Amino acid sequence: MPRRKLFRRDSWEYGHESAAEEQPLAQPRKRHTATTAVYAALFFAGATFTAVAGDKFAQMNAAEDATSAAADAASTDTTTTDATSDDGTPARAESSSDSAPATAPARTTAPADSSAPASAPTRAGNDSSSLSSPASAAPSGAPQSNGGSSSSSGPQSAPAPKSGRAAHKKPSVILLPATKPMQVPEIEGPESAATIWLNRPLGDPTPPALRLSPKFARNLMAVSKASGVDWSLLLAVLRAKGLNGHNPADKGTLRKLAARLAALGKGTGGGKWATALAYDGHALFADKTLALARYDRAVGLSALVRGLEASKRSFEDRVLNDVMINVYPGGRDDVAKDKVDVRVLATILYLKEAFGQVTVSCLISGHRLYARPGVISAHIYGRAVDIAALGGTSIMGHQQPGGVTEQAVRDILLLPGEVMPRQVISLLGLGGPSFPLANHYDHIHIGW
Repeated sequence: MPRRKLFRRDSWEYGHESAAEEQPLAQPRKRHTATTAVYAALFFAGATFTAVAGDKFAQMNAAEDATSAAADAASTDTTTTDATSDDGTPARAESSSDSAPATAPARTTAPADSSAPASAPTRAGNDSSSLSSPASAAPSGAPQSNGGSSSSSGPQSAPAPKSGRAAHKKPSVILLPATKPMQVPEIEGPESAATIWLNRPLGDPTPPALRLSPKFARNLMAVSKASGVDWSLLLAVLRAKGLNGHNPADKGTLRKLAARLAALGKGTGGGKWATALAYDGHALFADKTLALARYDRAVGLSALVRGLEASKRSFEDRVLNDVMINVYPGGRDDVAKDKVDVRVLATILYLKEAFGQVTVSCLISGHRLYARPGVISAHIYGRAVDIAALGGTSIMGHQQPGGVTEQAVRDILLLPGEVMPRQVISLLGLGGPSFPLANHYDHIHIGW
């Protein structure tokens, strides 16, 4: 009986199933290898393309830079009109390549397979009339920066532009529109501390809006006589309280105010500062009221109604004829010739009212032209005054705190806004337009 070959069902099935399961695993492995190869090829191709493109781009930039430099050099040469040769005869500048092709620069390049280095570009033309750059002044055969030697006998120069039109290019000129010259700012003293303004004629410091009406002036004088209170104190209290304009108060208000001030004056001894202090209770109000009262009395009621400019001739006569106002001869001549601004005259009268005596050391005559190098002084325009003494006390040696100089500067800073100076210079700086300068040890400079 023949022997049958036995096969195990389970091994055949498992073996068949293993082959069936392993067969699909070979295909993904092949795809992974192929994908890796493709990506590697793309990477190297991209790197090669980038390197080649970078070299080309660098060469193009180098060529453009050389062309731009040559255009600038050629433009400088062609825009020069005349030159002088060694023998002293004037020679024309080198013409452009459009008008003279023979002078066009030629560029020679050695073959790629040649062992000799490329020759530097040269420029032909008349050597005596050409204006070459410093680099082109080197003799023929001088060693180049790249280690080679020039193949031409002419002087070396930068590469020329590609087009002849570039040789005619001139530097662009921007023409500004015609304008009127600006006024020079006026500075008296250092830039860090000085006030800057423009030199222009100054108008009346008291325009019609700041003048008193004739009716109010008549009422003010009538109430003052009836109550025995100075009209300047009545007006100063109103203005210190902010009542300005043509009619600061009516006649009834003036009577009530005058009666109140008269009563307070009897209890304080009649002094204006003490009366104002008793009326308001603040020392700053009393200081302001006293300064306004002194100013009103110094300029007069007529000037407050008509304006300061209308009363300028009266101010000049008072300054020249008052024995308590000492003005040097040149300054008296400035006042007599109507050269001094009305603000200066009003301030001199105000300081005389406050201190009883004023010594003026400088107006226009005798002062230097410049306040500092290049800047004309305000004195030259009649808008400044130097005070050397007040109340018989010299400014020099009396600029300590609490002295006559500090009192004067504080009084000046309390002037009405229409005549407030732009500069109050001494050795003291008390704020506002006041500041110190070392060369003002012997006087107070007041300028507008």
